[in-house]
Amino acid sequence: MSAIEVSLALFSAADGNCTGLATELLDGGASVDARDRFGARPLSHAARSGHLEMVDLLLSRGALINARNLSGATALYFAAERGHVAVAQRLVDRGADVKLTGRSGASPVAAAAYAGSDAIVELLLAHGADGRAPDETGKPPIVYAAARAKLDIVKRLLATNIDVNARYANDLTLLMWAAGADEKVAEADALKVVSYLLDVGARIDDRDARGRTALMIAAEGGRAEIANRLLARGADRSLKDNSGKRAADLTTVSLLREQLKAP
Repeated sequence: MSAIEVSLALFSAADGNCTGLATELLDGGASVDARDRFGARPLSHAARSGHLEMVDLLLSRGALINARNLSGATALYFAAERGHVAVAQRLVDRGADVKLTGRSGASPVAAAAYAGSDAIVELLLAHGADGRAPDETGKPPIVYAAARAKLDIVKRLLATNIDVNARYANDLTLLMWAAGADEKVAEADALKVVSYLLDVGARIDDRDARGRTALMIAAEGGRAEIANRLLARGADRSLKDNSGKRAADLTTVSLLREQLKAP
């Protein structure tokens, strides 16, 4: 096989956890420093796939634990992004740098928060990761946790003395992010985060750069349960955003619109 074919075979072995084939390829001269078209090494492939045995093999053959791809991601970042706890633990134990960022400057903590892996967030924080570090868009890990309705991670990060009413990009607060959680997130999960944030002191009628409150954001997203919880906790339905619209004007859900119009 050509050098390119050998490298491709090693990547395939790393992806598929074929340690026997990988061993044979490495014994035959394949390089643990081979790179795919995105600049990732075999170790990152193994970490992304969650293959602990393959990770151990590649590390034993001299794979650089902090090697980064073209966007900066390390094997640890890939493990965090996919929620592979055992692999992340091994990499950290072997000295992986918990602060090296991936695409858009997102940290491994942010990747784990987005993935919903509280165990990896806990691991990274315990080994010196900065749970407050924002990415290039101005969002720290807790924003991803709130937007993805990961209550356990929101609680863990707030416990590091993060201000529940802090402002992030476009003046959005955690309550706003939770009220407008990703549409793929179950409303019941987002409701738990909203309720918890209110319980720990989130200001209910704070406004973002558009002049919108959490109630307006929930209304626009058609999140009726969240809107009703906010109303029950005292949200002001009469407030208008910068364009003069109230929460009732922003929803397409007829029943919710009527509820928001009620005195």
